[in-house]
Amino acid sequence: MAKAFLGMGLLGANFVKAMLEKGEKVQVWNRNPARAQALEASGATVLATAAEAVTGADYVHITVKDDAAVDEVLAAAAPGLKPGAVIIDHTTTTAEGARQRTKEWKGKGFVYLHAPVFMGPANAREGSGFMLVSGNQQVIGQVQPLLEKMTGKLVNLGPEEGKAAGMKLIGNSFLVAFVAGLSDTLSLGKALGISAEDIGSLLGIWNPAQMLSGRLQRLSSGDYNNASWELNMARKDTQIFIDTVNAQNGSLTVLPAIAAQMDKMIGQGFGASDWTVIAKDSIK
Repeated sequence: MAKAFLGMGLLGANFVKAMLEKGEKVQVWNRNPARAQALEASGATVLATAAEAVTGADYVHITVKDDAAVDEVLAAAAPGLKPGAVIIDHTTTTAEGARQRTKEWKGKGFVYLHAPVFMGPANAREGSGFMLVSGNQQVIGQVQPLLEKMTGKLVNLGPEEGKAAGMKLIGNSFLVAFVAGLSDTLSLGKALGISAEDIGSLLGIWNPAQMLSGRLQRLSSGDYNNASWELNMARKDTQIFIDTVNAQNGSLTVLPAIAAQMDKMIGQGFGASDWTVIAKDSIK
């Protein structure tokens, strides 16, 4: 079973290293040749073009930057693709892009499966983390044994094309907002003379992760009555956060935007509602 891998960034390179360590033969290519050549000592077969790299490969993995890069690289690889080759794309892309490529490559006689990951380079090397798939269940069943070797858990999200791409974006959105919120929390701690270690101790004792499921349920219910924390009070506290950081010439990433949304909802008469009403416009 011949394999090719296109895109030797940190994730792709570590996927390839893991394959090579398992005794698999992998043909590789990268737009920056030096990154591919760095894997030659590990046993990879380095090719000069994407088309050469995929020649004879039953499975073609790709991990690049975005939709445009996927389309560009696959177009370059197309002349070398073996009839019936399976293209497995681990790139974080738009859901629409994943759907369109599935349709486009099927029309050309090839299988395209989007399989984005919640995995860093270390996960790729050790086969841990999460890989997402959705779409044609027959195709997923065919590649499942192959993909399960690459990750800690393969998550099949069902027959809907593009759902894996959408869920990956949702996960990344949460991570971006989470880190931005932590950044503002650290700014407040700095302004108050409270160390990151002390903040970590607080979060270890009072673990907000335990609230996540219940808070999501409250947000999505659309019921903002019977407030546990009124929006007016949450807005008051938010202003204290902002004023405290500003007094020390600190920087904030998301709190000012949250305050603006709170003001909007208070202006619409939701001041006495549960503060989660700030998500009202985000709920279907």
